[in-house]
Amino acid sequence: MIRVMLVDDQELLRAGFRMVLGAQPDIEVVAEAGDGVRALEVLREVEVDVVLMDVRMPRMDGVEATRRIDGPKVLILTTFDLDEYAFAAVKAGASGFLLKDVPPADLLTAIRAVHAGDAVVAPSTLKRMLTKFAAQLPTEELAAASELTPREREVLLMVARGLSNLEIATELEVAEATVKTHLGRVLAKLGLRDRAQVVVYAYEAGLVVPSRQPKG
Repeated sequence: MIRVMLVDDQELLRAGFRMVLGAQPDIEVVAEAGDGVRALEVLREVEVDVVLMDVRMPRMDGVEATRRIDGPKVLILTTFDLDEYAFAAVKAGASGFLLKDVPPADLLTAIRAVHAGDAVVAPSTLKRMLTKFAAQLPTEELAAASELTPREREVLLMVARGLSNLEIATELEVAEATVKTHLGRVLAKLGLRDRAQVVVYAYEAGLVVPSRQPKG
């Protein structure tokens, strides 16, 4: 059973998510909160696997709350005009983000993926979001990237393009387990938590630039 917490200042929205999630045999909504402060208080008392987190809330927003959460995976909800907040939340440790009008089936898939240890990143949305930061990206790669082997770098770039482990394995003609091993080493060497942070790192390091091909 996947224990989910809903954090959103709109009670009606929480009710809608609760209804969708409650109909699933493997998902249970175990807690709710209307802002980041309350969410952190509840998390000290309730065991939660995945937090479905709004971005803009009173008292403490979703970005700061995500930064303070240790343990549960965080899935951020955002809208098109709040991409900057989603970007900051992923950097703060969120395992991914979704748009608030996400179809129910996609929401369920995302929650299960995050619970399984994967990250949910919509490549097209992330690319559009990071285009706003293109002018601020460094022209040189971060020093840590030099520690990667050629194959690890290749895997990093493919993750940044939004490919799944299976798709990477197919393209590289290796076993999926091998891809997972390479990705694990990338995470360890760069000090990153999951795939979402790999994507952000690739853009910030200048390895991938919006509207251009990855640097080979």
